[in-house]
Order: sequence, then C-alpha cells, then structure tokens
Amino acid sequence: MYKILIIEDDASLAAAMQEQIAALGYETALVADFQNVLKSFQEFAPHLVLLDIMLPFYNGYHWCSEIRKTSNVPIVFLSSASDNLNIVTAMQMGGDDFIAKPVDLDVLTAKIGALLRRTYDMANQIPVLEHKGAILNLNDGTLSFGEERLELTKNEFKILQTLMENKGKIVSRETLMTKLWQMDMYVEENTLTVNVNRLRKKLQNIGLCDFITTKVGSGYIIL
Repeated sequence: MYKILIIEDDASLAAAMQEQIAALGYETALVADFQNVLKSFQEFAPHLVLLDIMLPFYNGYHWCSEIRKTSNVPIVFLSSASDNLNIVTAMQMGGDDFIAKPVDLDVLTAKIGALLRRTYDMANQIPVLEHKGAILNLNDGTLSFGEERLELTKNEFKILQTLMENKGKIVSRETLMTKLWQMDMYVEENTLTVNVNRLRKKLQNIGLCDFITTKVGSGYIIL
C-alpha cells in the first residue's frame, strides 16, 4: 500500500484531502508538528508528499530541501500563489508537480495516481540495489538490513549506490570524489575518508560489519 504524507496547516483542507486519498486505498498521515516536519517524514517513510508552501515556522521550500538531502520521494507542492515564479521555484527546489489552491480533489487524486505509477509501477516495484541482504532503496535513499532501516545522508547514499552498482569491482577514490562533489573546484581528499568512515559506523550499527573494503592506494570495493 502506498503511503501519502500531507503537510498542510489548513486543517479542513488537510482533512478533506486525507479523506479523498484514503478512499482510494492509500495510507495517509497528517503532519501536526510544523517545527519538526522532517521527523514526521522520516517516521512515516511515505511514497509521496503533498507539501504546502506557506507553513508555520518554515515554508515548504525549506522542508523540500531538507527532504531532498536524503530522499528522492515525489513531492507535490500546494499553494494559493500559483504565479509562474512560485511554480518555477517549486520545481527548482526539487518538487515534482504543483497544484494551485483551491485544490480540486479529483485533480489531486489523478496527479497522485499518475506520479505513483510513473515513479514505482514502471518497474512493478520500488527500484533497489541488493547485496548480501542489504537493500538500498533508490527512491528514498534508505538502506534496509533485516529489521533495521538506515537513513542515509546524500553523500552516504551516493557512496553506497556507486559501490553497490560496481560490486566486486574496485571504485577509485577519484571516481567517488567526482560523483560526490562534481560541481566543486577543489575538495580535500580527507573529506571522502571522513564520509566513508561515518558510513561504515552506521553500517556496523545495524550489523553490516566489513561491508565496504578499503583497497589501499586504489579505492574501495564491496565484495
């Protein structure tokens, strides 16, 4: 069952959207604490997010940026300010679609269905990389192992994705640094070591010891 997270401070609109979406068989959740939206997102682990732009404390653009640090889950912005600037900004911040208020509930559910099909059903499953029981979810940037589920930073996700896509092969430090910081002119080489060491500690905490092997003078490998 797909899970939809609704981040909307207009209680009546949020309730109406929840009722309409739940009627289609989706699991839904409403954010109540608008100071800790990211915590609600991480706990619910939705397949799609409906995100209002004008929120208490921090706006929707802020929370979209925070979500995008660890997840590629589809995000649909909601706003009464439907001018071109807001639409363009929403897309540039990492949004996948935009719905103007007042929200037409039929249009809303149609867009949700289309986004879910495009994101998940084309492969008939959520795309993942798997190795020795460790499952890397390419949509939300998490790693699962047994009953454990690990939230990854953007850099940790890129490191694991690159290594798991090339499992059995040595990936050079230069390749990883280009993958992580391709827009920067200069990054200290030690920065990669710090990121890999932090990732290793996270992996060890969920029982994945020696998952990433260092090849001195060459790079890293997953065997």
